[in-house]
Parts: sequence; structure tokens; C-alpha cells
Amino acid sequence: MNVVLIHPYCIEDRVHADEVAVVPMGVYYIGAMLMEHGHHAVIVNMHDLKGRNRQISRIIARQPADVYGFSVLHANRWGAIDIARIVRQINPTAKIVFGGPGATFLWRHLLMSHLEIDAIVIGEGEHTFIDLLDAYGRSNHPDSADIPGIAFRRSTADGKWQVVRNRSADLISDLDALPNPAKYFTYQHVALTRGCPWACTFCGSPAFWRQRVRSHSAAYFVDQLEMLHQRGVTSFYVSDDTFTLNRKRVIAVCRDILARKLTIQWVAIARVSDVDEEMLTWMRRAGCSQISFGVESGSPRIRQTLNKQIHTQDIQRAFALTQSHGMLARAYFIYGCPGETWETIQETLDLMDAIQPLGAIFYILDIFPGTALYNNFLTRAQATDDIWAERVEDILYFQTDASLTQDQVLAFGKTLRDHFYQKLPTFAENLTLVDKPDLYTRHADFLSRLAMTFSHGDYARRIDAGRADRLIRHLYERALGYCPDHRAYLGLGLVYQRERRFELSVDILTKGIDHFPESENLSLALGVSLINLGRFKLAQACLAPFAHAPDARAMIAVCRDKLNDRRPR
Repeated sequence: MNVVLIHPYCIEDRVHADEVAVVPMGVYYIGAMLMEHGHHAVIVNMHDLKGRNRQISRIIARQPADVYGFSVLHANRWGAIDIARIVRQINPTAKIVFGGPGATFLWRHLLMSHLEIDAIVIGEGEHTFIDLLDAYGRSNHPDSADIPGIAFRRSTADGKWQVVRNRSADLISDLDALPNPAKYFTYQHVALTRGCPWACTFCGSPAFWRQRVRSHSAAYFVDQLEMLHQRGVTSFYVSDDTFTLNRKRVIAVCRDILARKLTIQWVAIARVSDVDEEMLTWMRRAGCSQISFGVESGSPRIRQTLNKQIHTQDIQRAFALTQSHGMLARAYFIYGCPGETWETIQETLDLMDAIQPLGAIFYILDIFPGTALYNNFLTRAQATDDIWAERVEDILYFQTDASLTQDQVLAFGKTLRDHFYQKLPTFAENLTLVDKPDLYTRHADFLSRLAMTFSHGDYARRIDAGRADRLIRHLYERALGYCPDHRAYLGLGLVYQRERRFELSVDILTKGIDHFPESENLSLALGVSLINLGRFKLAQACLAPFAHAPDARAMIAVCRDKLNDRRPR
């Protein structure tokens, strides 16, 4: 069969579009499973097509399929419904199947409310989806087989229909038995494990993965990285809920990355209680540059309310160890929680000052189907899943709690964000790195990358320019104190240019070229500084090897004109 797998759009715009732009990892596993079983699979990312129905129609018309599968996380469920309606208009005989957490937890509501949907895959989908396609191939209806893990509509004797859910499918015990998605697709988000053993009240993982954790072997995981690396992918996002849960396996992954000489950079998510110095050293050696931790709140009481079973000392230790090993420690914070007050917000500010994160993400507490928080809300409100018939993405907790107001919660968030960005330069200045010579190259890379975060993007917009320039210069100089670093030479040279300290710029860029003689960027930057000093012959000479580049040609022409003007008439 021909199958199109679709990542739908959300109906609300994001400040950071990349939050919803990425096709979920599971879609690639489904696609690989389809290909291995003789089906043809195409993955279409429609995350940015909200309101572009004509473009969606053209894409669907160009991708005729027997089955269209939709990956529904929850926030994008209305996008999935919208696109499914377009599919039904263009290809009325095709089967439309929803899957993913959003569909798993709202299977009854979706099937009852939206006749476009033929079936829903509940939970882990690789084997279930294949079985469903086999049933469609035999009889055009899943009634022909007792397929675990699906829900669908079935006609009744009186000509009506009812919604049916079959028994749950077993979780896949051997993840390595799944076909490697990197054989068929190119992507950056990867996962070593599935599941999480804890039960935070705001998270759907406990219900979706049944609080079980299963893992690929280190070899399978690094095979995947290597195949993608051979196609030019050098940066990865390790998307596990708890990548560091099994320290021996993490170290095995890192050793294998180094043994295969994979020059890659990657980021991961971890729990503060599941990192230690040896593991972090191996992770840094293998190219990890950032670890995100779910801190949620500085208030132990709020963390207990969220069933976030972590201790303040573990949070402090994890952040100190991570950043001392040259990896950016990023904190996830949630505010607007049950019992939130200005006192608990102050506890979060105090914890922020103690752990000094170099990255932070702040979320208002959301209520999502499949979570303990949601089940509690349904009981309190005497509501049902039909509340999602309204065209909304989510329900914010404070909307259900009379003790919290919107203005108050927004003020909480502003206070947290303002405090973080105000203190961020100090956090960066206070950074202490472990004295491990085998990490010196990594330290230089980390410091020069950190400097760039203050000269580009969100940090640059939020921090006083004068203070940022001083910090950027400091970080580049610290980087070069560890070892020659291309980014630091270039960045520091450009800082001196902006300050019109061209002699210093020439000096640092020349040193950079001594270490990286093939660098076009260093030579172009040096050419700019030399031209500003009136040293046109030297500028022409340093630019000559790169005369094929338009910028270099333009500067060489300037040098030639200036030198001609100096000749006696």
C-alpha cells in the first residue's frame, strides 16, 4: 500500500516555531516499519501550513495514497482534523488513521466527533499499524481481525454505528528488532530509550508508556547516528525522557561514538538525580554540548504537588557538574501550579540564582489528556473529554483554579524571565570549568559557542549591548586560553572590528590563520581589518586564495582601486 504519514500544524502560533516544527521520532519508526513490510511510505511535515489549504490540497493531490496516517500530539489535533477533511474531499476512498499520544488519550471523543477518522492506533504503533494495513488489504475494515491497540467505528444491526476499542497491544520488548529508521529517512532527533519510570502529574508519559522503560542497545543507537552522519547530519537532539537512566549504557554509547570517530555535536534530556561526573565526562568527550533538566519549581512543596520526586541538592549538584564539564545546563520551569504564590515564585528565583543555568525555558502549567492532572480536573469540573470539541489547543491550569488569575500568572512568568535574563551574564561570568586536559578542546568549543549565544538570537536581544560585548570578549578570550579555536579567533576578531580596534583585530585574526590557514572566513575578516587600516597590499594578498568568493572579489577590487589611486600620475 501507499501510505502518507503527516505531521500536522498547531492552531496557535509559537514564539519559537521550532517547538512544533519537528516530526516526532515515532513517525520515522513507523515509516521504516512500513518500508520493511513492502509498503511505500512518505513523510510530509505540515507544521507550517496553517491557513494554507490550497497548498495542502496540492500536496495531497500529488501524494495519492491508500492510507493517510496522522501523528497527533494533542496541540496539533485540530490541524490533523482540518487536513483529514481535505484528504477526504480529494481522496474519498482513502483510509485516515490517527495515532500518537493525542489520539491515544482522546480516541473515543475523536471517533465520535469526527467521521473523517477511520481508525485510531492506541499507544506504540509499529506492529499495530502494520496489522491494521493488512486488515485493510484483506477486507477494507479492521473488523476482519482482532487487532490489539486499535479503536474504530463498527456498524450495528440497526444501521447505526458504535465506537469499539480492542484490547491494548503489548509493548515492544526488543526495540533493536525494529528496523532502523536511518536506513530510509534523514532526521536529527533520535532516541535511545522509550518511557519513563516516574509519574509526574503533568506528564502523559506514565499512561502512554505504562511507566516502563525499554532501550535500544548502544550499538543500534550509534549505528543510527553513523548512518545519519554519513548523510551529512552532524548535530543531534537526543529526545529521550531520561537518556541517562542507565549509566553503563550511556557510557557505552559515548565510547562507541568515539571509537567510530564520529565528529558530532548533540544535546540530551536528563533527570537531575541520574548524572554523575564519570558519565558527564564521557558525554562531553563524545560531543554532548547541552543537557536539559526538568526542575519545574524552586519550591519543594510545588514539586511535591506535581509529583516531581527530585531534591534541591540533586538539582544543584547536576547543574554544577554539567556546566563544569563544558555543557550548557538548561532548566525547564513550570509556573502557575496548584498552590503557586509569590512566595513559591521567590523560591524558584532563589534556586535559579543557586544553580545559575545558562539556558531556561518557562512554561505555564497546562492540563493535557492522559495526565493525572487532567483526570483530577475532569473530576473537579464534572466534565468529559467532549470539552475538546471546542477549537482550542489546551487548557491552562489557572483557568480551572479560582485562587489564580490570568494577570497574576502572567506576572509570575514575566518575573521569572526578567530575572533569568538579568542574571544570565553573571551566570556566564561565574562559569567554572574542571581542569581536565583531555577536555580543553571541548572547553574552548563550549566557551566560543556560549559567546555566540550572546551575539546572536534571543540572548542578544534581551541583554544590554555594552554588557554583552564585554562578556562576549571575555568568553572568546577564555576559549583561546584553553586551545586554538576557530570560532573564538573569528568571533574575537569581529568584536575588535566592531570596536574599531583594527590593530587588535589584525593580530588575533592573523594568529587564527596561522592555526587554520584554509579558513575563508578568517581571511575575509582579516581583509576587512587591513582595508580599514589602509594596508591594501596585505589585504589583497590574504584575500587572493579566495578570489572565487564574491565577497573576496569585491574587496580585492577595492584594494586594486585604492592602490591605483596611490600611483603617481
